[in-house]
Amino acid sequence: MTEDVRDTVASDATNASPDASTTPLPEPTPEEAATPNPEGDAVPAPEPAASDPRPEAVDYKDRWLRTEADLQNVRRRSAREREEAVQRAEENVLLDVIGLLDDLERALAVPSAEQAAESWAQGVALTAQRMRDMLARHGVTVIPAVGTVFDPLVHEALMEIPAPEGVAPGCVAQEIAKGYRRGERVLRAARVVVARAGSEG
Repeated sequence: MTEDVRDTVASDATNASPDASTTPLPEPTPEEAATPNPEGDAVPAPEPAASDPRPEAVDYKDRWLRTEADLQNVRRRSAREREEAVQRAEENVLLDVIGLLDDLERALAVPSAEQAAESWAQGVALTAQRMRDMLARHGVTVIPAVGTVFDPLVHEALMEIPAPEGVAPGCVAQEIAKGYRRGERVLRAARVVVARAGSEG
């Protein structure tokens, strides 16, 4: 083959086979784009954005503030009710004392000296009974003493004496001042003399 023939063949081959690198690739169809990549190169889905914790924190704070305000209101109301109850109790006692004072003033306002002694005795007796009734209304009772076994919880021993007839040793022989209690609470222990075994001297 001559040189001219070889050049002609080479030129034809070049024109018939264009460079593959310069040929544009076809665009993928929608079906091909939706098909997952078998090689595992699928683009990962975006992660959901983290929720903002601030609204929840604000809600918790509002609830706490409301609860604290309610507790403060309950405390104030309870304190006020206690104060009112104490005040009512004190007023009731004062009213009873005022009534006793009325009785004493009436006993003192006697019309003549001749009636003074009798009126005074009656007035004092009436006042004493009024006071006992007042204590009873407030739930106050007298602590038993003479003849009972000495109890240091309710009795205050001032002295001991030989047991008199009819009183066993260790029991209360005399009562110097009455004791009082309200329910289970001792207001004042009874002041007593306790009998002991044996004779004087």
